[in-house]
Amino acid sequence: MKLWGGRFTKPTNQLVEEYTASISFDHILVEEDIRGSLAHVKMLGHCGVLKKEETEQIVAGLKKIREKVALGKVDFSVAYEDIHMNIEKMLIDEIGPVGGKLHTGRSRNDQVALDMHLYLRARTVDMVQGLLALRKALTEKAERYIDAILPGYTHLQRAQPVRFAHHLLAYADMFGRDTERLMDSYKRVNTMPLGAGAIAGTTFPIDRDYVARELGFSRLYENSMDAVSDRDYLVEFLHIASLIMVHLSRLSEELILWSSEEFGYVELDDAFCTGSSMMPQKKNPDVPELIRGKTGRVLGHWVGLMTTLKALPLTYNKDMQEDKEGIFDTVATLSGALSLMAPMIAGMTVKEKKMRQHAEQGFTNATDLADYLVTKGVPFRQAHEIVGKLVLHCIQQQKSLLELDLKEFQNYHSSIEGDIYEKLQVENVADARSSHAGTAKIRVMASLEKKKEEFDETLRWLETVTY
Repeated sequence: MKLWGGRFTKPTNQLVEEYTASISFDHILVEEDIRGSLAHVKMLGHCGVLKKEETEQIVAGLKKIREKVALGKVDFSVAYEDIHMNIEKMLIDEIGPVGGKLHTGRSRNDQVALDMHLYLRARTVDMVQGLLALRKALTEKAERYIDAILPGYTHLQRAQPVRFAHHLLAYADMFGRDTERLMDSYKRVNTMPLGAGAIAGTTFPIDRDYVARELGFSRLYENSMDAVSDRDYLVEFLHIASLIMVHLSRLSEELILWSSEEFGYVELDDAFCTGSSMMPQKKNPDVPELIRGKTGRVLGHWVGLMTTLKALPLTYNKDMQEDKEGIFDTVATLSGALSLMAPMIAGMTVKEKKMRQHAEQGFTNATDLADYLVTKGVPFRQAHEIVGKLVLHCIQQQKSLLELDLKEFQNYHSSIEGDIYEKLQVENVADARSSHAGTAKIRVMASLEKKKEEFDETLRWLETVTY
């Protein structure tokens, strides 16, 4: 007999039972469900809704179930649909009919919302910690190779020389924004729905603030209908997770390109690569490739939940059961990617000579020649044309700008002097960009120091949160 089956005259069709049950995936919420139930029943005792001995019995029963779960001595049943009904049935089996009083003053509607808030609150903290580890790995690698110069690219064409550290810190900044988004979203995740009942609240004299204190929530939902139907915090998490995965995917693409023989800028550690079943010489960057590939599934979960919610009337509808698998899969996918990317960055070998060689090719210093002419009073648009013609001359002569003699320079403009050779060296080209956020060494060093301050801010936040 179902725990809700009083008004039914037939058992549930087996196919319906299997199709509608969620226990195959929401068993992940077992700890959150027990934790929420413990807080709820303590509140019922505190408010006098349950007698002291009833409260103590239920608390002891729930703790016994928790112990059995930890020991792997619990079997979840499709017959009881979801984690909530499974736990309640186990409780009744454990302590008798008094276990049926656990559900007093609540509904599965606000119970499942509570479980998801508890689950996502902890996972949000986990993700902030994972991002912090990655940001540190990028920063440490940047600090170590601050003098390495590589060509920066636009349109995947060599553009201007930049410091390798500057390139890595661009990703550290991306992941810093992701961290800020997660920390900001935490306050919405840390909002308690329990006490909303099925839709309209409850007639029992409950104390929602008591439960919030027990579970560490900072605020309550103010509207019962909103509390049981809100999935904004899940959509927000999926959106943030999608952005993080996109950033990881972009970094992965760079690692894939850089580790190819065509670029040869880095070599990934053997521990993060695989071989070919046929070609013995191959060393494949499978980890970044898979991170790049898995980005699509996370984006899909975000779009999927938005689509599920787009036409739902208030309040709870069975459609909302579809929120969980995408969240669980996103958490697993993102946490796995973060846990791999940080040590992969830390362990990769940087090939500074190859980077510099490419930075010195492809006329990456051409803009500086134009800027040099501007300092001589030549309008930039005219300087641009002059340098374009000089580059064409170099291509025809199969030379770089630095291989031209002074006479060749002066054939295109008489104001070019011998100091041009020093100005066109790749380190000087990079260091000339000393404007705020530029790739000059002094700016990169300042950025590294700022990153350490940002890490301290994140650590302070982690010390204050509940999960």
